[in-house]
Amino acid sequence: MRETADVVIIGGGVMGCSILYYLAKQGVTRSLLLERDVLGSGSTGRSQAICRMHYSNPVTASMAWESLKVFTNFDELVGGSSGFVETGYLVIVEEVDRPGMERNVAMQQELGIDTGLVTAQEVKDLAPMLEIADTEGLAWEPQSGYADPYLVTTSYATRAREMGAEIQLRTPAIGIQVSGDRVRGVVTPQGTVETPVAVVAAGPWSRGELGRAGIELPLDTVRHQVAMLTRPVDQLPHHPTVGDIAQSFSFRPDGAAMTMIGFGEDQAEVETYDQGVDMAEVSLTLGKLARRMPAMSDSYFRGGWSGLFTITPDWHPILDRVPGVEGLYCAVGFSGHGFKLSPMVGVLMAELILDGQAATIDIHTLRMSRFREGDLNLPSYGFRVLV
Repeated sequence: MRETADVVIIGGGVMGCSILYYLAKQGVTRSLLLERDVLGSGSTGRSQAICRMHYSNPVTASMAWESLKVFTNFDELVGGSSGFVETGYLVIVEEVDRPGMERNVAMQQELGIDTGLVTAQEVKDLAPMLEIADTEGLAWEPQSGYADPYLVTTSYATRAREMGAEIQLRTPAIGIQVSGDRVRGVVTPQGTVETPVAVVAAGPWSRGELGRAGIELPLDTVRHQVAMLTRPVDQLPHHPTVGDIAQSFSFRPDGAAMTMIGFGEDQAEVETYDQGVDMAEVSLTLGKLARRMPAMSDSYFRGGWSGLFTITPDWHPILDRVPGVEGLYCAVGFSGHGFKLSPMVGVLMAELILDGQAATIDIHTLRMSRFREGDLNLPSYGFRVLV
């Protein structure tokens, strides 16, 4: 392992690997990524990996839109496969949320995002397998879909290694050395790596990593459940990805004969949370799915898992340098929508580290100080993952 590095990244999920790659692409190859387990073993590997642009705020909508362009051209732009599958994405809200949806879609269209409001009748042509009430609000993104978190993470890691970056697995960071108000090194069980720059991108473990450096952030963790269901392909050969805000869950196809559902947001502890699923809640969500897509009444449960969302008070990430500690940066608190933003997280953090500010997208609204200032990113819906 390197004894010195220009940058040390803490966390080997999709965020850490994306940052490592985009720094290497800009010439920072004397870099080191530290991962406590294996690549993608935290929240990344437990993601639904839905790629959609429907948000209430321009910064996340823009990041998702620009990231989608990377996912859909991954081999050309990065190298390797993202596993992206275009399914289309339908957002469904209750009538009370129609004004919020209309504002969101208008904002997204101004950003150039391929999205639009649709009627229940139009959905019958787009996705005849879905049951839609005339009172529900609907928005359609034809280019959206899902990707493969493992392929994306390992492709970023492989390309970064090829350019000279180093990755150390099963090597946790156990401290960040700060002296004279600046980063001096990162401590590991094998010794201290001298570095002027440390980037914390450790998902649910980020609060602890920063806490050891005396930095307190308003980060919490919630458990999100995912279940896999067989799909009766004779009745239902395909279906789009759906954000069913009206019923507070989401679902997408997974391969040719499976459907994945995501549901639940319960407080959880990082080291002790239940990594399985609650069958009573699975049954409840299956009922919601069958109401929305009746053919799934003939599906059955094939297994599931739970992962952690690392949330902030406004369910938006923090992409910033840490005030008062020169050389310390964080990309944390992605609140359940990190994977779809990950290419732009790498781009923007590389710009912030190398140039002093992000240029591709203005990330001022994701600054650390917004919580103290009371300048939060507000949602249009109560379903907070779509803030």
